[in-house]
Amino acid sequence: MAKPNPLQEQLLKAGLVKKSKLAEVAREQHKAKHARAASGPSEIALEAERARAGKAERDRALSLERKAQARTMELRAQARQIIEDKKVAGAGDSEYRFTADGAIRAILVSDDQRRQLSSGLLVIVRHGERHELLPRAAGDKVRERDPGMVVLDHGLGADAGPAPASSDDDAYYAQFQVPDDLVW
Repeated sequence: MAKPNPLQEQLLKAGLVKKSKLAEVAREQHKAKHARAASGPSEIALEAERARAGKAERDRALSLERKAQARTMELRAQARQIIEDKKVAGAGDSEYRFTADGAIRAILVSDDQRRQLSSGLLVIVRHGERHELLPRAAGDKVRERDPGMVVLDHGLGADAGPAPASSDDDAYYAQFQVPDDLVW
């Protein structure tokens, strides 16, 4: 039992209160003094909770970003593996020129490979600092994983190519004959 204060002792001696009532009041006072307030959380607790929620949100965003980067790296590695497995050896002494990264590049091809490139059966892909020839099916798989690796593909449909010229332009340019064996 808590020690009664001097006023309570005087009231007890005078016989105005009973000892049980005094003990009950002393317990209530002790509880009130030492019990935590049942009111809402303090401002510090609210701020700490907001900080925890903000940190959790940043962590989730960072985790999603890392997963996306890992997925991109995985797809690029798959594309490089496809190129290594399916590349066609550039056999020939004729240069096939194409533009890549704003510059004109050249790759050695045979006459048969030149025809396949122009018809879209072969595509040219970037592999590190080099350029490789791939069959169309392998080129499509590489394009699914990393479209930036495909440098030249003449087999694309009209939707992926440049905008079609108007019929007036077609009629005008029809008078100029372009040789089939043009090599630049």
